[in-house]
Amino acid sequence: MEIPAIRRAKNAIRLLLHVRLRCFRTARRFVDGKRGLEIGGPSAVFEGGVRPLPIYPRVGSLDNCDFSRDTTWAAHQESFSFCAEKAPGKNIFRDASNLSSIASHSYDFILSSHNLEHFANPVKALQEWKRVTRPGGGLILVLPDYSRTFDHRRSPTTVDHMFEDFERDTQEDDLSHLAEILDKHDLSLDPGAGSAEEFRRRSLDNFHNRCLHHHVFNPANSRELLTRCGMNVLAVELAPPFHVFLLARIP
Repeated sequence: MEIPAIRRAKNAIRLLLHVRLRCFRTARRFVDGKRGLEIGGPSAVFEGGVRPLPIYPRVGSLDNCDFSRDTTWAAHQESFSFCAEKAPGKNIFRDASNLSSIASHSYDFILSSHNLEHFANPVKALQEWKRVTRPGGGLILVLPDYSRTFDHRRSPTTVDHMFEDFERDTQEDDLSHLAEILDKHDLSLDPGAGSAEEFRRRSLDNFHNRCLHHHVFNPANSRELLTRCGMNVLAVELAPPFHVFLLARIP
C-alpha cells in the first residue's frame, strides 16, 4: 500500500508537470539574475510555486510600467512589489506605448501578461518594448486566447490591421472597435462588466479605465505579430484556462 506522503508528492509532481510550460528553461536564460521591466504587473502567472511560468523568484530586479497609479486591476505605490523574496522595483506611470523617459537598451527583458490586447496601437507598444530591451534580451508575452474568453464571438484581428493602426498613429482614445465589441461581447463570461448598459457606459470611458480588448488574439496572429515586429519567436504555448504564452528574442 502506497504511503500517503508519497502519494501526495506524486500528485504534486503531476500537477507541476501539467502546469509548468515546456519553455520554462529557455525563459530562465533571459531572466535569471537579470534586470527586467514588466508592463501592467504584477501577474499571477509569473509567481513562484505551481504556476505556468514561475520566474519572479529568479529575476535580478524588476520594474513596472502602468498607465495610472489606480487602475481597474490594482492600486500602485512608487515601489513595485512583485515577490516576497525580492527587493521591490519602481513603478513608472505612463502609457507603455511611449517609454520616452527610458533610455534604449535599459533592460534585459520585458514581461507582459494580458496587457497588449488593451492597447489601441499594439505595434507601437511592441516597438517601444523592443527599443528599451538590450539586443539579445527577451520578451515574455501572455495574451488571451480569444476562443476561450468573452471575445469568442469575434474573429482574430489580422496583423495587417494592427500595422495599419501603427501607420495611422492610432491613439489610446480610439474606439474604432467599439461597435463590434458591444455587439459580440459575451457578458455571461464577464460578470464583472455588469449589465449591457453598464458595460456600454464603461466602454465609452475606456481611455480612463482601459478595459476594452481592442484586438483579438490566438496563437497564429500572436506569433505573426511578433515576427513582423522583428523579433525571433522561440516558443508559443497554450495554458489553462485561456493563456497564450510567447517567448521571443530581441535581435
